[in-house]
Amino acid sequence: MLVPGMKIPEFKTAACVGIEKGKEFKDVSSKDFPGKWLVLYTYPKDFTFVCPTEIAAFGKLDKEFKARDAQLLGVSTDSEYVHHAWRSTKDELKTLPFPMLSDLKRELSSELGILDKAAGVSQRATYIVDPEGVIRFVYVTDLSVGRSPDEVLRVLDALQTDELCPCNWKKGEETLKAA
Repeated sequence: MLVPGMKIPEFKTAACVGIEKGKEFKDVSSKDFPGKWLVLYTYPKDFTFVCPTEIAAFGKLDKEFKARDAQLLGVSTDSEYVHHAWRSTKDELKTLPFPMLSDLKRELSSELGILDKAAGVSQRATYIVDPEGVIRFVYVTDLSVGRSPDEVLRVLDALQTDELCPCNWKKGEETLKAA
């Protein structure tokens, strides 16, 4: 599994970017967001139970991530067409403000080291990647346990201070000073 300090692999893949006819799909690349932080989160598959709760929660925080120069990218091993079908039928996903990337060939999941071989899907992983393409944070949970987008945002805030941040530190609080 790739860990903090390593480079995120370059990728280019098909994505569902909306449900408006004629504007549903486009290719998305790791090079499409120069100078931005990336928050790449993977989830097992569409039309499941835990995944839409997380995706909708990330969607509600999209403006907060954008305010921090961060781009959210959701990824699963489903095709862009399955993403579209799910977004079109699930109310909380219809207006999702960020792309849902397809990792149908499981290449990105394999390169990240988070392909669950037994289930054949991506593990529930989150990567915060700095503007130079360096992974700064990795968070992986069991397939049955959802993650906290609020915690991901808190960690992004801490990383962007470039200072020492204590446990449960929140934006605006004092950072630690090395003795």
